[in-house]
Amino acid sequence: MAFEITRGTIAKPQKTIIYGVEGIGKSTLAAQFPSPLFIDVEGGTAHIDVPRLPQPTSWSMLFDEVRWIRDFPYECGGTLVIDTLDWAQQLCAAHICGAESKKSIEDFGYGIGYTKVYEEFGKFLNLLTDVCERGLNVLCLAHASIERIEQPGEIGTYDHWGLKLQAGRKTSIANMVKEWADAVLFCNYKTNINVTDARSGKAVAQGGRIRQIHTNHSAAYDAKNRWGMADSIPMEWNQIAPYIPVPNIPNPAQVMQPVQNVATQATTNASVAAQNLTQAEFDAIPVPFDTNEPNAAQNGLESLPDNLAKLKVQIEGVGLTTDDVMGALVSKGYATPDMPFEALAPREDIVAWIPTVLDSIKASITTK
Repeated sequence: MAFEITRGTIAKPQKTIIYGVEGIGKSTLAAQFPSPLFIDVEGGTAHIDVPRLPQPTSWSMLFDEVRWIRDFPYECGGTLVIDTLDWAQQLCAAHICGAESKKSIEDFGYGIGYTKVYEEFGKFLNLLTDVCERGLNVLCLAHASIERIEQPGEIGTYDHWGLKLQAGRKTSIANMVKEWADAVLFCNYKTNINVTDARSGKAVAQGGRIRQIHTNHSAAYDAKNRWGMADSIPMEWNQIAPYIPVPNIPNPAQVMQPVQNVATQATTNASVAAQNLTQAEFDAIPVPFDTNEPNAAQNGLESLPDNLAKLKVQIEGVGLTTDDVMGALVSKGYATPDMPFEALAPREDIVAWIPTVLDSIKASITTK
């Protein structure tokens, strides 16, 4: 078996973590990413004029919102922002406890509760990866926590900043998130150390208001990037912008134009003109579905173009009808109320996209 060898950089959406001390401006920085859409889990963006989804009140609601963006990336357009991961983890833990009637993760005993949260949070990261694969950047914000580190065999201890997430040895959500991300950026104020205090003789720290981003790991904090950034940079969007692509996801509502109901059998030139189609447009219509299936006529497949016949089988395979699908397209502005299912035939991009959102359409109908 032969394989093609390629080389060079590959532009793709980025998975970024920005964490830092309280009030340093993480959400304000996130608002400068390309076309951001916030899922404000902790409710901390009221002071910023940004587009946001309803604040999720449960783990399942958070999942539903992310799935919706995965299936309808046009609604976001650029960057999905999760604000914050540690509050999302709280929803996850509450979900695990509620599912098994526990008051606390500790009530499971033997670390079982933490394992369950770890596994469930992994599913969430997989879903965010799906969002990236649909063409969107994903930016996750988080708070920072500090701990005292004492290395075995070493003299002295030191403070280390890390993500404020579950950090068990085998169930570390913090480690899982760091591995998942393309960049983990730590935001903090620059601290100046004066030589000594006159009375005590000890060094004195004086914190300024200069904000900076640390981009590579050190003993003092967790950080990484795959972009080749300097170790520390000013906390400004223009320092990050060169590494974040600007997605270009067309909105079907803008590119999909209503067309007349298209006949799938041979018609006369007069009939073609009556439908406001040019001969070239009519010639481009797919050939009607050819099937030996006994119930083809009964199922309405025989009269449909090949691409729509196959799509209809997929639609009915998940328990929906073509009317359900068209209703969903209308509700999103991707189709007009009078547009028949057959009018989708020339739009191969829409026809190929619909199967990817059938589960979301079914879920939305079920919850009504």
